Amino acid sequence: MFRISKEFHFSASHQLTSLPADHQCARLHGHNYVVVVELAAKELNEHGFVRDYHELSPLKRYIDESFDHRHLNDVFGHDRVTAECLARHFYDWCKTHLPETASVKVSETPKTWAEYRP
Repeated sequence: MFRISKEFHFSASHQLTSLPADHQCARLHGHNYVVVVELAAKELNEHGFVRDYHELSPLKRYIDESFDHRHLNDVFGHDRVTAECLARHFYDWCKTHLPETASVKVSETPKTWAEYRP
């Protein structure tokens, strides 16, 4: 199996209001998010790629236009905006546009990651 990945960045705020009031994530706060998309294929295409990295440009546009410098609770219309939920959301979007999508990882901090891999 051949695998490639590409990293994307955006900054946004969120608030997890279902947590106890004294939990730090219950307060309005922001992150510099990192999203890593992994694509996989058993065979390479005629150019020797799983997929040309340039073909991931629509994901960058989607992230920049819909998520960067936004309040994620407003974007999604609810307060369950966790790294896990973001990983699933970006996986679903990518799988629709890039069938080779194997997983998506999302980081809120340099030391934490959530991954969605069916």
